[in-house]
Amino acid sequence: MTFLVLGWLLPEEERQPLLALVPPRYARVFAHHVTLKAGVRRGAELPRETSGRIVGVADDGSGVQALVVEIGATTRRPDGSTWHITWSLGSGRKPVESNEVIRRHRWTPLDHPRDVRLQPAVFDTTM
Repeated sequence: MTFLVLGWLLPEEERQPLLALVPPRYARVFAHHVTLKAGVRRGAELPRETSGRIVGVADDGSGVQALVVEIGATTRRPDGSTWHITWSLGSGRKPVESNEVIRRHRWTPLDHPRDVRLQPAVFDTTM
């Protein structure tokens, strides 16, 4: 069974400049999406926002790096966690761990936040 996510894909033309701005710290580069809601059905209503702002970086120093994203003038997701893009992962680490890393280790603001285009979508996260 496919596990579908509602949120925003990071378009390739946005991904490459961001990878240059914030180099991945770990071997597995994820840099794929921002989650709004997991476990949705195909055809779910898409979010209206089409842009965000990269405002910070979280890194636990042992295998999880995430970019913090502001969407709709906030970094706070409806579920109380933080909007983010899992950026890079070390061996044995999973994208879902980004939520806990941001919660426990907080995040560091970028000196120069960057606006990005985001593509509303329902997508499969198996990569």
